[in-house]
Amino acid sequence: MKILMAAAENDALPGGKVGGIGDVVRDIPIALANIGQQVDVVMPGYGRFSKLSGAEHITSLQVMFGGQEQTIEIFKVPAKKATNLVTQWVIEHPLFAIGGEGSIYCDDPDNRPFASDATKFALFSVSVAKAIVSDVFGKIDVLHLHDWHTAMVSLLRAYDPQYQALQAIKTVYTIHNLALQGIRPIDGDESSLKAWFPHLAFDQNQINDPRYHHCFNPMRSGINLSDKVHAVSPTYAKEILSPSMPEQGYFGGEGLENDLRHAADSQRLHGILNGCEYPENVDAQVNARLNLKELMTLSENEVMKWLADKPLVDNAHLIALTRLKQLSVKKYKKTPLVLTSVGRITDQKVRLFQQVMQNGETALAQLLNTLGDDGVFILLGSGDKKLENFLSEIASTHTNFIFLKGYSEALSESMYSSGDLFLMPSSFEPCGISQMLAMRAGQPCLAHSVGGLSDTIIDNQNGFTFSGGNPLQQAENMLSCFHLLLSQKHKDSKAWDEISSNALATRFLWQDVAQDYLKFLYGGSK
Repeated sequence: MKILMAAAENDALPGGKVGGIGDVVRDIPIALANIGQQVDVVMPGYGRFSKLSGAEHITSLQVMFGGQEQTIEIFKVPAKKATNLVTQWVIEHPLFAIGGEGSIYCDDPDNRPFASDATKFALFSVSVAKAIVSDVFGKIDVLHLHDWHTAMVSLLRAYDPQYQALQAIKTVYTIHNLALQGIRPIDGDESSLKAWFPHLAFDQNQINDPRYHHCFNPMRSGINLSDKVHAVSPTYAKEILSPSMPEQGYFGGEGLENDLRHAADSQRLHGILNGCEYPENVDAQVNARLNLKELMTLSENEVMKWLADKPLVDNAHLIALTRLKQLSVKKYKKTPLVLTSVGRITDQKVRLFQQVMQNGETALAQLLNTLGDDGVFILLGSGDKKLENFLSEIASTHTNFIFLKGYSEALSESMYSSGDLFLMPSSFEPCGISQMLAMRAGQPCLAHSVGGLSDTIIDNQNGFTFSGGNPLQQAENMLSCFHLLLSQKHKDSKAWDEISSNALATRFLWQDVAQDYLKFLYGGSK
């Protein structure tokens, strides 16, 4: 079987990842190839990936976009790790580098959300469609689209006569994060559906946004116009069938629950958990664990690099350096508990930390007060400016909290392998990779029992989970759970060690995911 995957991210290429999509698009093609399937992966070149050493220009094509003929360039490119039966492609056009060479996403203003990205990915989608009908990739049995960025391929497949040949190809649509839908006006804006495809005739009832009827919703078109719809965990596939109720701390269908229920009723929706890569030598991974002082030294080195990269000094870095120097000389009465967290700083990840408790403190402040002098919480990540400021303010008043504002592969790997407890209080989590990476290193997680976290962490077996009927309850239960497990670690280290061992032994294998893809997403007739 020949599968073509189209995505905005692909960590098989150096610098091709921003979030979890990049991990999946890197790993699942290899797992499919290992069971005999041929997989081609295509993404935008962003003005960078076509310049990789070994990149091969294959062809130039003309596509109609924005009422004009545009020239696109198609390249085969080498992966970081070559794999038989997997071929990497990128498509180039000046528009794909609109955010700067190598930038995958643009930072559009709040009054025009997704404007630059939606135009860029609309051009990418028509480029993919044109390349398929031009036989650039050869005969394709399955077209697999990832998230809203590539959903417009399904739109062209359904409504553009030039691309009706795509209707013969089974098309699968994966939802990685329903909270990001790429919504743009149908008309009246240079970044709108009719500006991109002025002559396209379409059924508006299938593709407009249920809440903003004058807007086009790429995510909705992917759900309604594809043969199969895939959510990245079984629990998330159930959660998105109900409407979101943020005031009750529930994040579900985000306005698309009716379309998703229809997909579920027609047997088109499937929840399949993502996998994780595991080292052959587990002992070597466990032995890579750093003690707190070594972790502090590595953190300090990374912060110094971040400082050197910027002309202006960031307060968050200064606070972090101060805390790191304080903790590097601190004398603990007993081995300190090291809490870790790694991820993008978004409302999804930080909302529960911000929850104001009945005493007027935030949940994060209370958690740090409970931790006290017995340990330290290190959080690595960047993202939303307001949330970064919140974390910096907490770090400025709590000596046991270090906020490392940035990202470092080496530092993240060390935090996964060197922490005692990984915190992941996500308000929602389609699948999650961080908890798998922490567990892989034998670090149990304290997590909100939602989505993929619910499918990977079993309370008091390989980690710890909490839930609640509203954000205040969720935060209260997180704190109660943390208080109990602190007590457990101090009183019964053997039970804690067993949970850590169970986390280390837990497996979510890509080879199993690949078999489920064949059975539930790719199998049968179109």
